[in-house]
Amino acid sequence: METYCGINLETIPKELKLLIEIISAKDYKCEPTQRERFLNIDWDLFLELAVHHRIYPLLASKIKHLDKSLIPLEIIRTAEKLYKFNTFQMLHLSGEMERVTHIFSENQIKTLLLKGPILGWDLYGDISLRTSGDLDILIPIEDLDKVDRLLFDLGYAKDEYIQTVLNDWTWRHHHVTYFNPQEKIKIEIHWRLNPGPGWEPSFNELWERKRSGLLTNNPIYYLGREDLFLFLVSHGARHGWSRLRWLIDIKKIVGQDINWETLKVLLKKHHYLRVGGQALYLASSLFNTTISSGMREIIDEAPSKKLAQSTIFYMEKMINLHSVTIPEEVALYHKKYLFSTMTLGQRLLFIMSFLYPYPEDAEFLPLPKYLHFLYFPLRPFLWLWRKTKNHALV
Repeated sequence: METYCGINLETIPKELKLLIEIISAKDYKCEPTQRERFLNIDWDLFLELAVHHRIYPLLASKIKHLDKSLIPLEIIRTAEKLYKFNTFQMLHLSGEMERVTHIFSENQIKTLLLKGPILGWDLYGDISLRTSGDLDILIPIEDLDKVDRLLFDLGYAKDEYIQTVLNDWTWRHHHVTYFNPQEKIKIEIHWRLNPGPGWEPSFNELWERKRSGLLTNNPIYYLGREDLFLFLVSHGARHGWSRLRWLIDIKKIVGQDINWETLKVLLKKHHYLRVGGQALYLASSLFNTTISSGMREIIDEAPSKKLAQSTIFYMEKMINLHSVTIPEEVALYHKKYLFSTMTLGQRLLFIMSFLYPYPEDAEFLPLPKYLHFLYFPLRPFLWLWRKTKNHALV
């Protein structure tokens, strides 16, 4: 058993370093030499970082055991308020999760919970210790129309943001969003774990390996442990691990009974071994996660340290990749970063996907639907035409 500590954290704020130290400690007891780390701290930034990384419930549970002279009382009280608010939010989401999944079940729709209160219950043993802004539900793609009607009847409105041509939405996208203005709850209905192109387990495979829980009055179904690990690392890596909450999820799940041989085969099959190693290296380096022999095999088969170090960029500047507008510097870095996480097979598939028509092609040169097949041979010319026109407008 061992931990890794090869990540260079010199460029991240000292407030974030302190936050990581408090969160990662099993029983944080401040020795005289450690008290110096609480000096000259920008406490407003400290709290802002805890909120940005969605780890304020854990922070609240930790700092209540610290010497009250170390942290300003206002910061402690604010963290406690945020923790209580999150508890109510999770209870509210849990109630809606039960209502929606029960109605889906009554209508013969299989559902797998991906995130939300189920992760707090399964990984943390307490729904109040993990934040969640919405419910993520995976269903078979053939049930999308039925789900759309059911959610409409429940007061949800669909966010019609997906543009498509030649049904590229089925693999380029992976979920559609619904919002209930009365309940103020957002639901993401998934038909894939991640956006394509890429390889991942089918819904039927995931359903066969599912687990069930009694978080609510009715049983709910969620991913098996190995499938959940694959989902968590693919999702976290896709977002550059820009929120530390996702790495704490990794720390929690590796403490469970995972079959590492099965997981290794699963990660290799679906081209996620690289990001699996990255996640384990980060969780070990930042949060003192103990690495077992099975985990070490995954780390050693991937460029884990290099990929782990590349995520520090997202921690230096508190980057939010969900923002409507992203600075050009961040967007360029993220494109290069995502490419670095891909295997050779993923890179070839990604490059080949550019040959498939995009909705922008149909916008640029509208054609009758029965002629949409012409977008395939026209794709290179339309791409060049758009680039030339956009360049001329600059």
